[in-house]
Amino acid sequence: MLHNRMTKNLTSTDEKPLKEKTSEDFAKYFQTTYQPPSLKDARRRRRKDIDIHYDFDIRTDMQQVGVGKRFYIRTYGCQMNEHDTEVMAGIFEGMGYEATTDVNDADVILLNTCAIRENAENKVFGEIGHLKPLKLEKPDLLIGVCGCMSQEESVVNRILQKHPFIDMIFGTHNIHRLPDILREAIFGKEMVIEVWSKEGDIIENLPKVRKGQIKAWVNIMYGCDKFCTYCIVPYTRGKERSRRPEDIIEEVRHLARNGYKEVTLLGQNVNAYGKDFEDSSYGLGDLMEELSKIDIPRFRFMTSHPRDFDDRLIDVLAKGGNLMEHIHLPVQSGSSEILKIMGRKYSREHYMTLVAKMEERIPNVTFTTDIIVGFPNETEEQFEETLSIVREVEYDAAYTYIYSPREGTPAAKMEDNVPMEVKRERLQRLNQLVNELSLKKNKVFEGQVVDVLVEGESKKNPDVLSGYTRKSKLVNFRGPKSLVGKIVPVYITGAKTWTLDGDLVTESKR
Repeated sequence: MLHNRMTKNLTSTDEKPLKEKTSEDFAKYFQTTYQPPSLKDARRRRRKDIDIHYDFDIRTDMQQVGVGKRFYIRTYGCQMNEHDTEVMAGIFEGMGYEATTDVNDADVILLNTCAIRENAENKVFGEIGHLKPLKLEKPDLLIGVCGCMSQEESVVNRILQKHPFIDMIFGTHNIHRLPDILREAIFGKEMVIEVWSKEGDIIENLPKVRKGQIKAWVNIMYGCDKFCTYCIVPYTRGKERSRRPEDIIEEVRHLARNGYKEVTLLGQNVNAYGKDFEDSSYGLGDLMEELSKIDIPRFRFMTSHPRDFDDRLIDVLAKGGNLMEHIHLPVQSGSSEILKIMGRKYSREHYMTLVAKMEERIPNVTFTTDIIVGFPNETEEQFEETLSIVREVEYDAAYTYIYSPREGTPAAKMEDNVPMEVKRERLQRLNQLVNELSLKKNKVFEGQVVDVLVEGESKKNPDVLSGYTRKSKLVNFRGPKSLVGKIVPVYITGAKTWTLDGDLVTESKR
């Protein structure tokens, strides 16, 4: 990948200031220097390009630059983006900045973006528009767009042409470069663009500011090599590259020493962990088994790809203990024909065989999933196959989406021939079924006592506590605030579609 950085000194031989350039200037620049997503080039990735760095440091002249100043980061999208935000917050604090929850108080604002769906991009551009008056009011305010959207040529072009007040654009592989990017934005007084940097690196000692001290996310790998035809992630996140087991284990041990109760292992395709190791056959099952020996009550992982879910991992999960029996297993479609067009590399039959195997070997296993409706060429019969697989598996919950083409992906070149009114009608039918099943599965818990990891006050009622069960069910109950961060028994009194209500089981009630 190219490492593009646009500053005053790199805009071309034309000395016209960057923010005065026209759309024709930008088009000329991109024709010569910018590399859009390329399936052909991306599939030529070489695993040997992966380097691991343990030498991250903030340059001396940037270590106090933020003293007396504040930063604000708005995060869109997945848990990986949330975790990236934790890293950027750690870097900001290393430069002396303090966090704020009010954009009006911020000296630096970052929008950490998601590119997986068109709706997510529209929200970001809406927010950029809302920030313009604030930028006019505070000219020294620095605004940056980072994350997955920044890796898309069309997005960068649109920002350059329509939102030239943006100060920084940088990609998912450039987070560790934040101090240098910020330095150029502060002292160079020009827009800084740094995207498509070398994607094969793993930076190990990045600081983090985690949200709370109860649950933590731990990246175990980055990128994806599956190249589903609808998905932009292999281009925005790069090739699959796994962290070394010893680095992950040490990070988790550190979390255990600091009292964390739950760790979720993250990866775009977490089941592919270790497949890029050339010196061993160490995989996710091996890692989970080692982590299960650490004194943390709960371990989870996401997101899984059915193609890479192997018997070794199933055998380890079957042991239970602090390995949770809730599996998020995206199916995307119940039709083998649509799955083939999607490039998912498994059939309906393969998926159902995997589900049956886990149901047989993992006690009390439950599933959640992702589903796309209205993919190009999806017929009513093929959509009915999706409904039928939902009925067969009986998912506890499903994240459902209308297909939207992402520029640069193979599916974007397909004719989007399912009318929007049909897509919406199918989504409505699917959601109705998912809701019915979710309520059915929740009602099973009525009259049972479940262990709940208490996370804090309910969002709707500060007098009510809320937390999650082993199966990732949200439970609301009344109890003292001193229970936050603890795992407590709760008697379930009622079930709703997405939540459970209960009473705290005290010693006197046992």
